[in-house]
Parts: sequence; structure tokens; C-alpha cells
Amino acid sequence: MIYNTFAIPATADRYLSVSDKQELLEIIKNGTLVKAPFFILGGGSNIVFTCHYHGTILHPENKGIHLVEKDPATGDLLVEAAAGENWDGFVQHCIAQGWHGTENLAAIPGTVGAAPVQNVGAYGIEAKDIVHTVLTIDLATGQERTFTNEECCFGYRNSIFKDTLKGKYLVWSVTFRLHSTFTPDLHYKALSDALTAEGIDMPTARQLADTIAKVRWSKLPRPEETGSAGSFFKNPIVTTQHYERLKTDYPDIVAYPTVDGYKLAAGWLIEHAGWKGRSMGRCGVYEKQALVLVNRGGCTGSEVVTLANAITEDIKNQFGVTLEKEAIII
Repeated sequence: MIYNTFAIPATADRYLSVSDKQELLEIIKNGTLVKAPFFILGGGSNIVFTCHYHGTILHPENKGIHLVEKDPATGDLLVEAAAGENWDGFVQHCIAQGWHGTENLAAIPGTVGAAPVQNVGAYGIEAKDIVHTVLTIDLATGQERTFTNEECCFGYRNSIFKDTLKGKYLVWSVTFRLHSTFTPDLHYKALSDALTAEGIDMPTARQLADTIAKVRWSKLPRPEETGSAGSFFKNPIVTTQHYERLKTDYPDIVAYPTVDGYKLAAGWLIEHAGWKGRSMGRCGVYEKQALVLVNRGGCTGSEVVTLANAITEDIKNQFGVTLEKEAIII
């Protein structure tokens, strides 16, 4: 079975699926994770395998979603979900139960455990906006540790689990702060425009999630149909001075103000550099969204890296901007 959405065949010295804590504790106790390198694999939706992995692939597959607490005064809810749960499945379950706050994150491939690690985001919402706590297992000692939202040190597509604590803890479950009443977050223009086009002024939770899924799959490839790792590059942040220079040369450049300057739309840069729809070998840039690299059929990880590097070099030369990969290269 291929455990990555780019559909690239990959092998490893050892693959270990973990569905309960005792299994994980036995793996830690017998020293498997200190004898050789290891990699924690979630849904495989942002991974590019380039060669045989000389180590252990650790794959959490624990399941379970339950309501932990409800505040009758505020309607706030605490909902815990196991790391191995499918992310969109979790979103759909929450909507069905009347637990609100996840709707803008519908249709994102991956697992619950990966959501806080990556700080997944879409349509104006990020995981950091709804994560309450993250229960982890120390992979050196087997001890449990709970991280608060603040302790997760969330950043743009980043967290402490990708940074200073990378490889030290395995996310076992995530508790989310949700709401029993639904208040749609429509401040993201593309989303409000899509709802207007559907003739929906005030969407229900289901209508909002369905519209988001429709918009997403209108411009992104479905993993079961076309191999990809979703958005391959992060949207780069540049200084205000750099943005103003680019704005002079490219008046239609897409950018958003941030506390550090301006966040540029990487897809816009790639498209305007002429890469949209192009291919190198069996890897190409998706015709509907330049931010996505796709498997044209039989693609290898090395071909993906070659294309990504060519794009990165071209963007640097044309715009003076360095693109950072969002996809993880193994």
C-alpha cells in the first residue's frame, strides 16, 4: 500500500502502525526508535519520498472522537479526537454533532494528529484558532505531556513540533475548543464570493463546509485521482520595501499585509513566471493552481525535487523572492 498522496512508491527498513498506547510504549521500551532514524507519518498528504528510508516509519492509527466538556453558560465545547482520525472525517463528524468551528477547514487531506504539527489552515482559519490542548507521548521516555495552545508556539504552517521539538514527541490526541452555536466565518473574500455565487447569504454549517469543498476541488486535484502533496510551497513573506518594489513592476501582484511586511501569493509568482501547466519529466505544475505540483504518471521523488528546485531558482531570479517548500522531502 502507498501511504502518500503523491502516489510515489516508497519503502523503508521498518513500518510500524500504532493503534494503542501500549503498542507505542513497547516500541519505545525495546529501543527501536534509538537504533535507527525514524519518521512519524500521518496521512502522507505533504510528503515526497525520494529514496528508500533507512529507518522506521511510525504511523499512528488510533481512533476516537468524544465530547469532553460543555459549558452550559457559554456553549463552549471541548472535543478530543485521536491523532489517527482522518481530518475531514473529524470535520464532518463535528458538523453532524452540532459542534462548530472546524467548517472552514473542511476537505483538507491528512490526519488530526498532523493538524497542530502543520498548523493547517484554509479560508481564513488555522488549527491554532481552535486547538485547546495537544496530548503527546515523549518518544524517549514514554511519558505523556499535554501542550497548551500557547506552548505549541504556532506560526504560519509551523509549530513547536516541527521546530525545536521535532521528532521528540508523537501527537496522540488533540482537544479542540468548539461551540454549540454556529457563527460562520466569512471574512475570506474567495469564500464569501463563492457563497454569493451559490445564492447563499447566511450559510448553515453544512452549506459552508460543502461550499469550501466545492471551491477546493475546483482548483486542486483530488488525491484519489491525481497524485500531489497539495500546496507545495509556502506563501513567502517579504518586507514592505520589497513588496513596494514588486508592486511597481507588477501592479497586479497578489499580496496581503502582515505584521512583518507582506505575504505574497506563491501561486501568483509561479504562474507569472510561466510555470503553470508545465512539466519536467513525469512531474508537472497543476493546470488549475500553480502552487501544486502533480504526478503525471509514474513520477519519482527525484523528479519532484528537480522541478521544485527549477521553480525556486526561477522565482528567485525574477522576483528576488526565495520560496520555501511546504511539502516535506524525505
